[in-house]
Amino acid sequence: MGDYTNLFFDLTPLIPLSLKGEGEEIVERGEVPLLPTLPLPLSREGGQGDRLVNNLYFMGIDIGSGSSKGVITKDGELLASHLLPSGVNYRAAAEKLREELLAKAGLTTENIAYTVATGQGSANVTFCNQKVTDLRCCARGINRIFPSVRTVIDVQAQSSQVIRLSESGQVTNFVVSEKCAAGSGRFLEVIANVLQIELKDIGPLSLKSKNPVTFTTGCAVFGESEAISRVAEGSAKEDILAGVHRALADKISALIDRVGLEKDCAISGGGGLDVGLIKRLEEKLGVKLLVPPQPQMVTAFGAAIMAEAG
Repeated sequence: MGDYTNLFFDLTPLIPLSLKGEGEEIVERGEVPLLPTLPLPLSREGGQGDRLVNNLYFMGIDIGSGSSKGVITKDGELLASHLLPSGVNYRAAAEKLREELLAKAGLTTENIAYTVATGQGSANVTFCNQKVTDLRCCARGINRIFPSVRTVIDVQAQSSQVIRLSESGQVTNFVVSEKCAAGSGRFLEVIANVLQIELKDIGPLSLKSKNPVTFTTGCAVFGESEAISRVAEGSAKEDILAGVHRALADKISALIDRVGLEKDCAISGGGGLDVGLIKRLEEKLGVKLLVPPQPQMVTAFGAAIMAEAG
């Protein structure tokens, strides 16, 4: 089996935080060579101009429960990116991530003008200047990549969330799925284990389905049992996977009904790497989803964008 953290990052129960504004409870999560860039300011008010002129480097750190991601940008361009397992010590993971990021970029800590931390373990990033919720970082990251997007579907390991955002990338509304894994990428990992296939093969294989199976349960635990029964009955792997994608798309569609769908619509998180899920979502919603070059890194990228603003 493949390494699940390369697809859906957060693998352990998430710690809820609060965010002022409309919506429900939200939670923190967690190489990006192709993300588009915009120019950064050369100076700022408040006596910081000289510092930023000499140190036009910004760092975004995303400490998720499964893996930690980080990026460094310069003049709006990605200079370095890195991902590593979070382990059980978030503070150690953050320090190691910063060290390896700086090494990749050929920089020292003095070269970094501003650092924004996000994710479940952001409280353990002692070297950051600011902590921001993953929901806001995701919105800002998508806004920088796709300025026309007004709805984001963020599919992570333990939950899925739908975010409505303004033209400037500000969150205007949001909703997060319940913690049951059937509404998240974790459901796909469970089924992949049952079918004994690599996670990276889930999407392409499901596209070959001719007769998708119907899952009668909304619970990942019972869904696993149902998948085992389908295998015993002789159902094709691709039909089982297509059924899982359809069930997940139904869950996400129900979330969208609660906040409304406004075009353009994009997908982020590890779910954005699954072509089978994307197809089912597009069929269910009747829209074309915009997919970032590195969807699983949108939140980390958004943290770096927010670091630009200091």
